Amino acid sequence: MAAVPDIRKRCIIWLGRPAPQERELLAAAGWELRVIEDAGSTRIGLRGGDQVAALVDLRGADRAWLTAMRDLLARHPDLPLVTLGEADDARHVPAGISGGCLFTLREPLDLQQVSRLQQVVEGDQAGNDPDSDSLIGNSPALLQVRANLNKFAPIDLPVLVTGETGTGKELAARALHRLSPRHAAPFIAINCGALPPNLVQAELFGHERGAFTGASARRIGLFEAADGGTVFLDEVGDLPLDAQANLLRVLQEGTIERIGSHRSIHVNVRVLAATHVDLEQAVAQGRFREDLFYRLDVLRLHMPPLRERGNDVELLARHFLDAFRRQHRVRARGFDAGAWRALREHAWPGNVRELLNRVRRGAVVSEGDLIGIQALQLEGAAATGAAAEGLDGVRVQAEREVVLSALRNSGFNVSECARRLRVSRVTVYRLCKKHQLELEALRL
Repeated sequence: MAAVPDIRKRCIIWLGRPAPQERELLAAAGWELRVIEDAGSTRIGLRGGDQVAALVDLRGADRAWLTAMRDLLARHPDLPLVTLGEADDARHVPAGISGGCLFTLREPLDLQQVSRLQQVVEGDQAGNDPDSDSLIGNSPALLQVRANLNKFAPIDLPVLVTGETGTGKELAARALHRLSPRHAAPFIAINCGALPPNLVQAELFGHERGAFTGASARRIGLFEAADGGTVFLDEVGDLPLDAQANLLRVLQEGTIERIGSHRSIHVNVRVLAATHVDLEQAVAQGRFREDLFYRLDVLRLHMPPLRERGNDVELLARHFLDAFRRQHRVRARGFDAGAWRALREHAWPGNVRELLNRVRRGAVVSEGDLIGIQALQLEGAAATGAAAEGLDGVRVQAEREVVLSALRNSGFNVSECARRLRVSRVTVYRLCKKHQLELEALRL
């Protein structure tokens, strides 16, 4: 496998004692943490090429401690310096610290302030951190995701991204690529469920001229096109078994064969895969190769459902509305009290994707400055199951029968069912969940 460039580490030298939450925030932003509580016999070791900053924790610091830290930092005048909080007595802060400070972080520390720190240390490119804008939130579940992104990205091993539909699995895969040494090479995303079964091999691995009817010219497959970069296999559980065998060969040997050729071609790609189904169960049922599963499941990144992310719903709603207002001229600039309550109480079966679409809809249809519950179409968010069966009971039952019939006629293939119903695959999964149709059980 061809060598890939090294990437620099980011390190915070924390002079003081960070709280557990502060450690989690820095890990989520990809910063390694070195804590120095006593400057008496400590040296700051700097490795060439690393991005390093010193943070002086002023909270509760006395004059003697700050003076010792000033003397320690004086030996590293080029080290970017920031402070956190305020000293009990501002007169205690030596000029060597207060005068050399780039800026002060406020309490409580959050990801936005950590991003500002990154901009100071790295320059303008820090603002291009992909997951800082697309994976918004401060919940423990999302902080763990961000920490794992930074931990997994530099390691050139397969990653299996799991989670419900709409949780942001492709966003996570793109973040893994952009944070990795392969970031300058291609990133190619493949929706395995959308590939026609008879063309899967040709799409993934290419074909020679005349290999089959209609192959009028040689075609480079997606794996060959991604050489040096990353291939993301979305809904990998939908791959046919013969394509699974060829994918296993790529992972084991790093080679492919175009259809119609017997010559092996070496490809240097990192494989990321995503699934919302239980691959272990698919292996047990013979629908997914066990050896391929273990090849893909080297590092696992789980994307939490939105209902487990607490106040992230409000942060995301504000972010989506602000982003939409920058692109479109709409009156809406916020949410009224009823809308906020509905956003917090809704179960979000479609996760972040559903929230994004509801916020956009609300921004468009809202007649005033504040988006209401009607504009979001969340009037029934708090309704009981009995109420939901009221006037629409017959319609709901009819919808269930239509979906079930389409699934049966398509052999329980989600992609084919979606084509028959003229909806997206995501909608099929949503309807199955709504009507309690367990695909795995129905396929037996």
